[in-house]
Amino acid sequence: LYFYYMSIDTYINQLPEERQGCIKKLISVIRKNLPQEFNEQMNYGMPSWVVPHSKYKEGYHCNPELPLPFLSISSRKNFIALYHMGIYVDHKLMNWFIKEYPNYSKQKLDMGKSCIRFKKIDQIPFELIGKLCKKMTVNKWINIYEKEIKKSG
Repeated sequence: LYFYYMSIDTYINQLPEERQGCIKKLISVIRKNLPQEFNEQMNYGMPSWVVPHSKYKEGYHCNPELPLPFLSISSRKNFIALYHMGIYVDHKLMNWFIKEYPNYSKQKLDMGKSCIRFKKIDQIPFELIGKLCKKMTVNKWINIYEKEIKKSG
């Protein structure tokens, strides 16, 4: 339960040393490219970017006390994960990402619904992730969320 309350710096510092630089770089790319309206915080034990309650009072339909999640990263046993809710619901965005991925990485794309897994941390396509971060604003995410997710949740 402790990891739910730790800071992002504490999260990074408790990672194996070989993962810390990669996670720091990933966070830096996200901070530089994601619209400033998203709030950075720990959410579900991961460094995350969310729509704050000040922008979307309803919060997350699964738990309205939580802000609306958008993007998270996590260091797992065998990979680094990037969870991007926009890819999960916006097929045009997902298709763009799938098409662009081979231009930025020699690794086969390993992707679930909203999860992109990077097994080789020296092969993470940081530039592509930066471009992905620029593709959705808070307002666009709220509109998609209300239309595609909240109604079915």
